[in-house]
Amino acid sequence: MVGGRGKCRLGVLVSGRGSNLQALIDACADPGFPATIAAVVSNRPDAGGLARAQAAGIATSVVDHKLYATREAFEAHLHAALEEAGVDLLCAAGFMRVLTASFIARWEGRFLNVHPSLLPSFPGLHPQQQALDAGVKVSGCTVHFVTAEVDAGPIVAQVAVPVLEGDTADTLAARILNSEHRLYPRAVRLVAEGRVRIEGARAHVDERP
Repeated sequence: MVGGRGKCRLGVLVSGRGSNLQALIDACADPGFPATIAAVVSNRPDAGGLARAQAAGIATSVVDHKLYATREAFEAHLHAALEEAGVDLLCAAGFMRVLTASFIARWEGRFLNVHPSLLPSFPGLHPQQQALDAGVKVSGCTVHFVTAEVDAGPIVAQVAVPVLEGDTADTLAARILNSEHRLYPRAVRLVAEGRVRIEGARAHVDERP
């Protein structure tokens, strides 16, 4: 397991409502799940995800990016909050800040994100609209390791979601989000159980039961 001591300790970064955080909370409620959420940290004091965490008895903290003069100062406090909580594996769940390469390097191989497209297609903002504009018939979601290049890290797991005739960005996003809620806990389980090995740009996954 990541960290090598008992259950893997997750740190979850949120900026909004926290629906993927809730999926992780629900997964961690299973005694057989190999991870527990040690801390939820938000850059926004009004993030709905904080209330979800507090309702589940999970420690929360706010590191408001608006209070810091530089990205580096913000990230220093963010890193300190995660270190203090003893986080092994960091999970971005709707965290709306692009982090610097130096911060990401400190969490190399221990930082996951979920993105609502089948990467490497449609990285960055508005991936659902990108998919519709391209006329693809299948989209989906991806859990990947975070690297300095946005949405370009080694892929852990993906789920395909059909694009339906008449879809809007909102209807497609809602359907993909349902799949994200299933995919993220599965990917976290694989990493927490030590079943993912990174070699260069690829993540090799042991999918055996």
